[in-house]
Amino acid sequence: MDFAELINKITPTIHQQLKQAVEIGKWPDGSKLSTEQKELSLQAIIGYEQRHLSETQRVGYIDRGHKQLGETCSSTDSANNENADVPLKWS
Repeated sequence: MDFAELINKITPTIHQQLKQAVEIGKWPDGSKLSTEQKELSLQAIIGYEQRHLSETQRVGYIDRGHKQLGETCSSTDSANNENADVPLKWS
């Protein structure tokens, strides 16, 4: 069985179990994942997600919102937000 066939046989349940095993470093029976098992599990998770999930649902997705390169950040948490459109200056 090649990698593509393996990815096609992964069910949503198996996908969740692989993710949990990698997250905690243990299989459901409590045995520890080896380094090789972690690597192969991560490859399987990524392959499954590329094939079956949208980009926003995949592990590692970063929502960059509507901001583009070069736009400034603003603080919505501060009480005084008068300098919100002023770019950050490094000294």
